[in-house]
Amino acid sequence: MKHARTLVRASDIGLWTYCQRAWWLARVRQVTHQHPARLVRGTAHHEAHGKTVAQAQQYRRWGHRLLALAMLLSGFALAIWLWQSG
Repeated sequence: MKHARTLVRASDIGLWTYCQRAWWLARVRQVTHQHPARLVRGTAHHEAHGKTVAQAQQYRRWGHRLLALAMLLSGFALAIWLWQSG
């Protein structure tokens, strides 16, 4: 008994991880979207949101780095102050 093998594309994996139900409806059941213009707008909105989230994560990393630097400099300043006063 042979099993039919289908080619799995990277775009299919991306769509599946985004929404398994939408992938199943489109690829397995071959259901066309009822509002393709809304789908395009929604995809664009999600891409823009993803970029905003990535930028926020980058700002957060920079904030952590700057906080660590400020704490390090404060520690050095405290050590110098204690050394000079004692």
